[in-house]
Amino acid sequence: MRLFTAIELPPQVLLLLERLLSALRPEAQISWSPLDNLHITTSFIGSWPEARLDELTATLKELSPREQFEVKLKDFCWFPNARSPHVLSLGTEQCDPLQKLAEDTRDCLERLGIAREKRAYTPHLTLARIKRPVPLQRLRQKLEAFEPSSFGTFEVQSFSLYRSDPGSNASIYRKLRDFRFQAALAAS
Repeated sequence: MRLFTAIELPPQVLLLLERLLSALRPEAQISWSPLDNLHITTSFIGSWPEARLDELTATLKELSPREQFEVKLKDFCWFPNARSPHVLSLGTEQCDPLQKLAEDTRDCLERLGIAREKRAYTPHLTLARIKRPVPLQRLRQKLEAFEPSSFGTFEVQSFSLYRSDPGSNASIYRKLRDFRFQAALAAS
């Protein structure tokens, strides 16, 4: 199984992103992410044996004692750079609790023998992948017309473990388990 941990987006944010993607898709022939695939990854796990799934979920459950926090989506980003991009994403405003969750997740996974990611954690939503050179002028102009800070602010009360399987056009993500923050449970 190929696994990762991520923050699921609430329905009201997905509705805003659906409108955004509907406006952007006609502007470039690139591989747009399905709405169901949008999330904020906290850590990539990679290949994991199904026989050890209980061990993984027990370890991730250790991350639950924390307060809920707010995430604000803003700013379009080209990766690795704007001149020769491979990915178009939507970033987040600086969020220390999100950074801490990602760091704590990496620490937990490292104890299970999963190699620590070398690059710094940069929270984002992958909107599209650019697999071959295509004209992006119209898309760039359309992006300039948007106010990035209008893409939603939401409360994060949990993170999830996902499985990634290959699909015909895009990977298929299946949520395996939610890890609700215990402070959020106490407030309910």
